[in-house]
Amino acid sequence: MIIAIDGPSGTGKTTVARKVAQRLNFAYFDTGATYRAITWFFLQRKTPLEEEKQIKKALEGFEFSFKAVGQERRYFVGPEDVTTAIRTPLVTRFVSQVSALRPVREVVWKRQRDAAKGQDAVFEGRDMGTVVFPDADLKIFLTARPEVRAQRRLNEFEGGKSVSEEQHRHMLEELMQRDRLDSTRKLAPLKQARDAHLIDTSDCTVDEVVEMILNMVAGNVKKK
Repeated sequence: MIIAIDGPSGTGKTTVARKVAQRLNFAYFDTGATYRAITWFFLQRKTPLEEEKQIKKALEGFEFSFKAVGQERRYFVGPEDVTTAIRTPLVTRFVSQVSALRPVREVVWKRQRDAAKGQDAVFEGRDMGTVVFPDADLKIFLTARPEVRAQRRLNEFEGGKSVSEEQHRHMLEELMQRDRLDSTRKLAPLKQARDAHLIDTSDCTVDEVVEMILNMVAGNVKKK
């Protein structure tokens, strides 16, 4: 069974998808981490994002892996642990641009589809239900009010520290800009699949959203 969870930043995709996978004993794939790792890799190598030949050449040397450490998942590019590095504001600033590049997308799509073969899994990202797994058994699209999403992202970056109105406004602007880039790109834009279940997480806890999805899974299984 493949469960595809899509949605913009700050809707809780990663946390929800991970918990759903744990509850179901499914494999879990954070596809956004792959794009972030490639973005970090390009930034480190100073790969020009407008040069397709150099992008393809750089991708030939890109080695990405992950491993579970307790309840945490660590990400590696080659031997280097990039778990923290791929979540920095700098990577966030460029990841939409990088993920819109066809050579990058095609590499990631192949890896995702290969990873899904022969196992039950939860995939989360921005085009799981529309492009990568159009025949997924269950599709979820998470959304939330922009101001809530901005606060969540700040909490993630600041570790729960109090933030100013200026910081919140800046984060909101960044999120809205990324939404525009992700939803208007020609290749695999961010959008809700026709058969995806829409869940607004603005006023829900993570556990409440997880229970909603588990109930959908139970209903999906019963129908079969």
